[in-house]
Amino acid sequence: MKLLSKFIIIATFVLSSNIKIIAQEQKSVDKSLGGVQVDIPPLHVVMDSVLKRNPLVRFRSQDIDLKKEALKSEKIDWTKNFGVQATTVYGNFNNFSTNEDASSVTSAFATTSKQFNYQFGAYFKIPVLDVINRNKRIKFKKIQVSEAETMLAHEQSLVRQAVIEKYEDLILKQRLLKLKAENLGNGKVNMQMVEKEFRNGLVPVAEYVRLSDMTMRIESDYELALSKFLVAKKVLEDMAGFKFGITQLQ
Repeated sequence: MKLLSKFIIIATFVLSSNIKIIAQEQKSVDKSLGGVQVDIPPLHVVMDSVLKRNPLVRFRSQDIDLKKEALKSEKIDWTKNFGVQATTVYGNFNNFSTNEDASSVTSAFATTSKQFNYQFGAYFKIPVLDVINRNKRIKFKKIQVSEAETMLAHEQSLVRQAVIEKYEDLILKQRLLKLKAENLGNGKVNMQMVEKEFRNGLVPVAEYVRLSDMTMRIESDYELALSKFLVAKKVLEDMAGFKFGITQLQ
């Protein structure tokens, strides 16, 4: 019975120590992450935003619009051969007329009057060379539109590939950063325990120095991972045109 009581006391002490270490570990991890977590938006959200903002994609899209307008103009270019003309004149007009009576006597009359004269008409031209080359010109404009659309699709493909690579790189760097943060938290907790044992004379100096150097390397690895993550995050944010969300850790 006494043996069972001792076992329960020891198990309770070990469990309490593990819970305390885990709590210290989590606190250390949160502190090393700055108390925040970056919420990376879905890939399709980032992709749509980058495609809308990319200067080369916008340039290719505008080039298509220009070439389509040129094609429309070419198709209705034949209408320039049709037209109407109108002229108006207002002023003093001298009118001269003659009159011959039965006795073959000719009389002349001259009058001056103010008049408003106008003329109206239509015209139609058939330029043979334009008629012959019209289909060729339209075909050429269609080829230009198709070429511009192909260039746009190619540019969009390049942008998508770049976004996918940078997005997956950011996800990887975030995961590595979490691993480094957890490792750093564990290292600091272990170092605290080693420092206590060192002060109590339970750990040799050489072992204490070795563990201190190891902890410093772990912290250095974490800082490097953090820097790489922040750079990748800012690059993708700049491409997308908006900041990623941040969640405050409890």
